[in-house]
Parts: sequence; structure tokens; C-alpha cells
Amino acid sequence: MNQRLVTRKNRKVRRLRSLYPDVTCKIFYQRDYLHLLVKYGLEEPDQLEGLATPTRIPGPPDVNVVEDVSTG
Repeated sequence: MNQRLVTRKNRKVRRLRSLYPDVTCKIFYQRDYLHLLVKYGLEEPDQLEGLATPTRIPGPPDVNVVEDVSTG
């Protein structure tokens, strides 16, 4: 997306938040939208060549549990 349009979008959202503080608004950029398509399997990552690709493999986060070992 053109940087001028992104700046304009951000300006509109800032104004919306200042006029209506109770309204929650989330901005989705093209990169975010493409990441969601890949994450939920609507598009294959190889079909999006030339566009912004996800920076990590989609899926649940890998959680490592660290046990508390007390020396005593």
C-alpha cells in the first residue's frame, strides 16, 4: 500500500479515537491481511510470491515450560 494512503488511514483512526474514545478500532495493513489468509489456510504461502510473506510459520505458539528447581 502506498505510504501516503497508510498515513491518511492512520490519521483518520487517530481522529476517530479522539472523537469517540469508546470505539475500538484495529487497523489491518496489507501484510496483516495476507498473514491471516495464510494462517487460516485460505491461501497457500507459495501463491503469495512477490508479496509480503509471513515472518513466522502460522500455527499455535510453541510454549516451553521451565520447571522451578530450588537448590537446598
